[in-house]
Amino acid sequence: MSVIREVPFPSPDSPDLPMNIWIDDADTTLDVIDALALSPFATGVQPWARQANLERVRPDAPLRPAHGRVMRTAQVEEGSESRLICGDGWTLRVLRHRNRTALVAVTAVSEELARSVLKECVDGAEEPEPEADHVEMGFWWRGSHGGSRSEKPITAQPWEEISGNYSGRVRTQIDRLMKVTPADVSGRLILLHGAPGTGKTTLLRSLAQQWGSWCQVDCVLDPERLFDEPGYLMEVAVGYDCDEDEEQRWRLLVLEDCDELIRAGAKAAAGQGLSRLLNLTDGLLGQGRDVLVAITTNEDLARLHPAVVRPGRCLAQLEIGPLTRDEAVAWLGTPEGVGPSGATLAELYATRAGRTVSPTISTESTGLYL
Repeated sequence: MSVIREVPFPSPDSPDLPMNIWIDDADTTLDVIDALALSPFATGVQPWARQANLERVRPDAPLRPAHGRVMRTAQVEEGSESRLICGDGWTLRVLRHRNRTALVAVTAVSEELARSVLKECVDGAEEPEPEADHVEMGFWWRGSHGGSRSEKPITAQPWEEISGNYSGRVRTQIDRLMKVTPADVSGRLILLHGAPGTGKTTLLRSLAQQWGSWCQVDCVLDPERLFDEPGYLMEVAVGYDCDEDEEQRWRLLVLEDCDELIRAGAKAAAGQGLSRLLNLTDGLLGQGRDVLVAITTNEDLARLHPAVVRPGRCLAQLEIGPLTRDEAVAWLGTPEGVGPSGATLAELYATRAGRTVSPTISTESTGLYL
């Protein structure tokens, strides 16, 4: 049964300040720390708030200022730990996870103090950026409290190293796409279509590295929910603004395997999903935000909705097909295992590894793995 508790906030600024919160058996000690950390901000005692999401946190990083008193500590079985730390005019909540990510949130009596406390907590807390064969990619998903985003390093090879994985019929077009700069953007949609295993996802990883100086790439893990829930779509479309000292970057939203969203019958089958996608690329929703959208699909171009492929909407429209027989033989170094019609990238890697590949005919979307 739920009960109400009057929980006094343990702060030097206001030792007797109460905040009424609901507590029941579904709440955890981490929830209590969350409520206590919000109290000075909610009541206006500390009206300035700043927070940072950290990746690759050093195991020995304290994530706290040199001065301050630990008021509460809670740890759960899967390894997450939450701490509530108070100092002169500020309150700090630190939530660390086993996967070495962390959330650091500060409230303070002034904006300058909130910024300085946060800076002291996060300076030097993360390990150096991954090596050159990695690129930071964001991942969006819809959680119980709205959209969430996390950054992870992913492997990505330079285009010069993997260009031979793609047929000459499309390589020139990919070359042009790789060289695009903000001044060259003339459409907001990148469409990659073709059979599974032809290297569409590998291409996007390389594009993320190639555009790294001016564009942040975010992969949406649940695109079906993105265009079904306007609130979630707004969160992703607006994104996170850069800090004041950082230059605003373009963003590329990657939507994989969106066959149902963009095929010819999408309007009838998916409701407003297609309309919202088009609005994001060149409608009112996309105005004022430097957002590009990349969609991968196994569908043939002729089966896609005409509104998606109309002239002027696509920055690039690429059919990623298998290598021809001559190209496949050159890639593999031997004609053994290469059929008369050539081979996909996945088939070539399997052949090189000594595995037998049996072609499978299916009308279902199989997902992308290269």
